[in-house]
Amino acid sequence: MVAKRELKFIKSLHQKKYRSRHGLFLAEGVKLVGELLRSGWEPRQLFTTEPVDGIEGALHISEQDLTKVSALVQPNKVLGIFGIPRPVSPVFEGWLLALDGVRDPGNLGTIIRLCDWFGIRDLLCSPDTVDCYNPKVLMATMGSVARVRVHYMPLEQTLAGSGLPVFGASMEGEPLGSFRMPGEGILVMGSESHGISQGVARLLQNTLGISPFGKEEAESLNVAAAAAIFLYEIRRRPAGPTQM
Repeated sequence: MVAKRELKFIKSLHQKKYRSRHGLFLAEGVKLVGELLRSGWEPRQLFTTEPVDGIEGALHISEQDLTKVSALVQPNKVLGIFGIPRPVSPVFEGWLLALDGVRDPGNLGTIIRLCDWFGIRDLLCSPDTVDCYNPKVLMATMGSVARVRVHYMPLEQTLAGSGLPVFGASMEGEPLGSFRMPGEGILVMGSESHGISQGVARLLQNTLGISPFGKEEAESLNVAAAAAIFLYEIRRRPAGPTQM
Protein backbone atom coordinates (compact mmCIF):
# COMPACT_ATOMS: atom_id res chain seq x y z
CA MET A 1 0.00 0.00 0.00
CA VAL A 2 1.30 3.46 -0.95
CA ALA A 3 1.33 5.92 1.96
CA LYS A 4 -1.04 8.90 1.85
CA ARG A 5 1.88 11.32 2.01
CA GLU A 6 3.44 9.75 -1.07
CA LEU A 7 0.13 9.80 -2.93
CA LYS A 8 -0.17 13.51 -2.16
CA PHE A 9 3.37 14.11 -3.45
CA ILE A 10 2.66 12.17 -6.66
CA LYS A 11 -0.49 14.17 -7.32
CA SER A 12 1.35 17.45 -6.72
CA LEU A 13 3.50 16.72 -9.79
CA HIS A 14 0.48 17.47 -11.96
CA GLN A 15 1.34 21.12 -11.34
CA LYS A 16 4.26 22.86 -13.01
CA LYS A 17 5.41 24.67 -9.86
CA TYR A 18 5.97 21.38 -8.05
CA ARG A 19 7.61 19.76 -11.06
CA SER A 20 10.01 22.70 -11.19
CA ARG A 21 10.60 22.66 -7.43
CA HIS A 22 11.47 18.96 -7.29
CA GLY A 23 12.89 18.49 -10.79
CA LEU A 24 10.53 15.56 -11.34
CA PHE A 25 7.61 14.69 -13.59
CA LEU A 26 5.00 11.95 -13.87
CA ALA A 27 4.68 9.56 -16.78
CA GLU A 28 1.59 7.38 -17.05
CA GLY A 29 0.69 4.35 -19.09
CA VAL A 30 2.50 1.29 -20.40
CA LYS A 31 3.40 2.94 -23.72
CA LEU A 32 4.85 6.18 -22.35
CA VAL A 33 6.74 4.67 -19.42
CA GLY A 34 8.03 1.85 -21.62
CA GLU A 35 9.37 4.31 -24.22
CA LEU A 36 11.18 6.32 -21.55
CA LEU A 37 12.77 3.19 -20.09
CA ARG A 38 13.83 1.88 -23.52
CA SER A 39 15.40 5.26 -24.27
CA GLY A 40 17.57 4.98 -21.17
CA TRP A 41 15.72 7.29 -18.82
CA GLU A 42 16.27 6.28 -15.21
CA PRO A 43 13.09 6.34 -13.09
CA ARG A 44 13.05 7.61 -9.54
CA GLN A 45 10.18 5.26 -8.82
CA LEU A 46 7.79 3.00 -10.69
CA PHE A 47 4.33 1.82 -9.69
CA THR A 48 2.14 -0.82 -11.33
CA THR A 49 -1.24 -2.33 -10.50
CA GLU A 50 -0.02 -5.68 -11.86
CA PRO A 51 3.18 -7.12 -13.35
CA VAL A 52 4.01 -5.64 -16.76
CA ASP A 53 6.59 -7.04 -19.20
CA GLY A 54 9.64 -4.80 -19.52
CA ILE A 55 8.91 -2.84 -16.35
CA GLU A 56 10.92 -4.15 -13.44
CA GLY A 57 11.44 -3.04 -9.87
CA ALA A 58 8.02 -1.40 -9.60
CA LEU A 59 6.07 -1.05 -6.39
CA HIS A 60 2.50 -2.28 -6.27
CA ILE A 61 -0.22 0.35 -6.29
CA SER A 62 -3.90 -0.44 -6.03
CA GLU A 63 -6.23 0.60 -8.83
CA GLN A 64 -8.05 2.81 -6.34
CA ASP A 65 -4.87 4.67 -5.38
CA LEU A 66 -3.77 4.94 -9.00
CA THR A 67 -7.12 6.53 -9.85
CA LYS A 68 -6.61 9.07 -7.05
CA VAL A 69 -3.28 10.32 -8.40
CA SER A 70 -3.73 9.80 -12.13
CA ALA A 71 -4.28 12.63 -14.59
CA LEU A 72 -6.04 10.18 -16.93
CA VAL A 73 -9.76 9.51 -17.10
CA GLN A 74 -8.93 5.81 -17.31
CA PRO A 75 -5.58 5.07 -15.60
CA ASN A 76 -3.41 2.57 -17.45
CA LYS A 77 -1.64 0.17 -15.03
CA VAL A 78 1.69 1.99 -14.84
CA LEU A 79 2.93 5.23 -13.32
CA GLY A 80 6.52 6.43 -13.20
CA ILE A 81 8.34 9.32 -11.56
CA PHE A 82 11.27 10.55 -13.64
CA GLY A 83 13.82 13.32 -13.26
CA ILE A 84 13.59 16.30 -15.58
CA PRO A 85 16.78 16.30 -17.68
CA ARG A 86 19.30 19.06 -17.13
CA PRO A 87 19.18 21.75 -19.82
CA VAL A 88 21.58 21.28 -22.72
CA SER A 89 22.40 23.57 -25.62
CA PRO A 90 20.57 22.93 -28.90
CA VAL A 91 22.59 21.85 -31.90
CA PHE A 92 22.13 24.39 -34.69
CA GLU A 93 22.58 22.05 -37.63
CA GLY A 94 20.06 20.95 -40.22
CA TRP A 95 16.49 21.94 -39.41
CA LEU A 96 15.04 22.96 -36.06
CA LEU A 97 11.49 23.90 -35.12
CA ALA A 98 10.65 26.82 -32.81
CA LEU A 99 7.34 27.43 -31.05
CA ASP A 100 6.38 30.96 -30.02
CA GLY A 101 3.70 31.00 -27.33
CA VAL A 102 1.98 27.67 -28.13
CA ARG A 103 -0.13 26.97 -25.06
CA ASP A 104 -2.35 24.04 -25.98
CA PRO A 105 -1.01 20.79 -24.42
CA GLY A 106 -2.40 18.56 -27.16
CA ASN A 107 -0.79 20.64 -29.88
CA LEU A 108 2.62 20.64 -28.20
CA GLY A 109 2.48 16.90 -27.57
CA THR A 110 1.56 16.23 -31.19
CA ILE A 111 4.32 18.54 -32.44
CA ILE A 112 6.90 16.69 -30.32
CA ARG A 113 5.67 13.45 -31.88
CA LEU A 114 5.96 15.01 -35.35
CA CYS A 115 9.52 16.14 -34.62
CA ASP A 116 10.37 12.56 -33.71
CA TRP A 117 8.78 11.23 -36.91
CA PHE A 118 10.52 13.74 -39.19
CA GLY A 119 13.90 13.58 -37.48
CA ILE A 120 13.85 17.04 -35.86
CA ARG A 121 15.97 16.52 -32.74
CA ASP A 122 15.83 20.03 -31.22
CA LEU A 123 12.58 21.84 -30.52
CA LEU A 124 12.95 25.45 -29.32
CA CYS A 125 10.15 26.85 -27.15
CA SER A 126 9.51 30.35 -25.85
CA PRO A 127 9.18 30.51 -22.05
CA ASP A 128 5.40 31.04 -22.37
CA THR A 129 4.91 27.82 -24.35
CA VAL A 130 3.14 25.11 -22.35
CA ASP A 131 5.40 22.87 -20.22
CA CYS A 132 6.41 19.72 -22.10
CA TYR A 133 6.11 17.73 -18.84
CA ASN A 134 2.46 18.63 -18.45
CA PRO A 135 0.63 15.25 -18.20
CA LYS A 136 -1.57 16.04 -21.21
CA VAL A 137 1.46 16.97 -23.30
CA LEU A 138 3.28 13.78 -22.31
CA MET A 139 0.36 11.56 -23.26
CA ALA A 140 0.04 13.26 -26.65
CA THR A 141 3.73 12.64 -27.39
CA MET A 142 3.18 8.86 -27.26
CA GLY A 143 6.71 8.52 -25.91
CA SER A 144 8.44 10.76 -28.44
CA VAL A 145 9.45 13.14 -25.64
CA ALA A 146 12.16 10.56 -24.89
CA ARG A 147 13.85 11.27 -28.23
CA VAL A 148 13.26 14.98 -28.90
CA ARG A 149 15.19 17.60 -26.96
CA VAL A 150 12.84 20.39 -25.90
CA HIS A 151 14.52 23.68 -24.99
CA TYR A 152 12.84 26.59 -23.22
CA MET A 153 14.69 29.82 -23.92
CA PRO A 154 14.18 33.41 -25.09
CA LEU A 155 13.52 32.99 -28.79
CA GLU A 156 14.73 36.40 -29.99
CA GLN A 157 18.19 35.98 -28.51
CA THR A 158 18.41 32.32 -29.50
CA LEU A 159 17.35 32.80 -33.11
CA ALA A 160 19.57 35.85 -33.58
CA GLY A 161 22.64 33.90 -32.48
CA SER A 162 21.83 30.60 -34.19
CA GLY A 163 23.71 31.23 -37.43
CA LEU A 164 20.80 29.69 -39.38
CA PRO A 165 18.20 31.28 -41.66
CA VAL A 166 14.89 31.74 -39.84
CA PHE A 167 11.48 31.30 -41.48
CA GLY A 168 8.02 31.85 -40.08
CA ALA A 169 4.69 30.13 -40.66
CA SER A 170 1.94 32.62 -41.47
CA MET A 171 -1.42 32.56 -43.23
CA GLU A 172 -0.24 35.58 -45.22
CA GLY A 173 3.15 34.09 -46.12
CA GLU A 174 4.54 33.04 -49.47
CA PRO A 175 2.84 29.84 -50.67
CA LEU A 176 4.80 26.88 -49.39
CA GLY A 177 4.38 25.09 -52.71
CA SER A 178 6.43 27.70 -54.58
CA PHE A 179 9.24 27.97 -52.05
CA ARG A 180 12.40 25.90 -52.42
CA MET A 181 13.54 24.80 -49.00
CA PRO A 182 17.20 25.34 -48.07
CA GLY A 183 19.23 22.55 -46.55
CA GLU A 184 18.97 23.94 -43.06
CA GLY A 185 17.12 26.54 -41.07
CA ILE A 186 14.72 27.20 -38.23
CA LEU A 187 10.97 27.23 -38.77
CA VAL A 188 9.01 29.34 -36.28
CA MET A 189 5.36 28.66 -35.56
CA GLY A 190 3.24 30.91 -33.37
CA SER A 191 0.07 30.39 -31.40
CA GLU A 192 -3.22 30.19 -33.28
CA SER A 193 -4.62 33.20 -31.45
CA HIS A 194 -1.63 35.58 -31.52
CA GLY A 195 0.70 34.27 -34.22
CA ILE A 196 4.42 35.02 -34.08
CA SER A 197 5.44 37.77 -31.65
CA GLN A 198 6.73 41.05 -33.06
CA GLY A 199 10.26 40.64 -31.71
CA VAL A 200 10.64 37.22 -33.33
CA ALA A 201 8.95 38.37 -36.55
CA ARG A 202 11.72 40.95 -37.07
CA LEU A 203 14.24 38.12 -37.34
CA LEU A 204 12.43 36.21 -40.10
CA GLN A 205 14.01 36.03 -43.53
CA ASN A 206 10.71 34.94 -45.07
CA THR A 207 7.22 33.89 -44.08
CA LEU A 208 5.58 30.84 -45.57
CA GLY A 209 1.94 29.83 -45.76
CA ILE A 210 -0.17 26.80 -46.69
CA SER A 211 -2.56 27.54 -49.55
CA PRO A 212 -6.13 26.28 -49.01
CA PHE A 213 -7.83 24.15 -51.65
CA GLY A 214 -11.29 24.29 -50.11
CA LYS A 215 -13.75 27.10 -49.52
CA GLU A 216 -12.56 30.37 -48.03
CA GLU A 217 -14.96 29.88 -45.12
CA ALA A 218 -12.98 26.89 -43.87
CA GLU A 219 -11.25 27.40 -40.51
CA SER A 220 -7.47 27.74 -40.57
CA LEU A 221 -5.37 24.72 -39.64
CA ASN A 222 -4.35 24.34 -36.03
CA VAL A 223 -0.65 24.67 -35.30
CA ALA A 224 -0.04 20.92 -35.04
CA ALA A 225 -1.71 20.17 -38.38
CA ALA A 226 0.24 22.98 -40.03
CA ALA A 227 3.48 21.71 -38.48
CA ALA A 228 2.89 18.29 -40.04
CA ILE A 229 2.61 19.82 -43.52
CA PHE A 230 5.63 22.07 -43.09
CA LEU A 231 7.84 19.28 -41.76
CA TYR A 232 6.77 16.96 -44.55
CA GLU A 233 7.72 19.59 -47.13
CA ILE A 234 11.05 20.24 -45.42
CA ARG A 235 11.96 16.56 -45.62
CA ARG A 236 10.42 15.82 -49.03
CA ARG A 237 12.07 18.40 -51.20
CA PRO A 238 15.67 18.52 -52.37
CA ALA A 239 17.61 21.27 -50.65
CA GLY A 240 17.98 24.54 -52.51
CA PRO A 241 19.88 27.75 -51.79
CA THR A 242 18.64 29.85 -48.92
CA GLN A 243 16.02 32.33 -50.11
CA MET A 244 16.13 35.81 -48.66
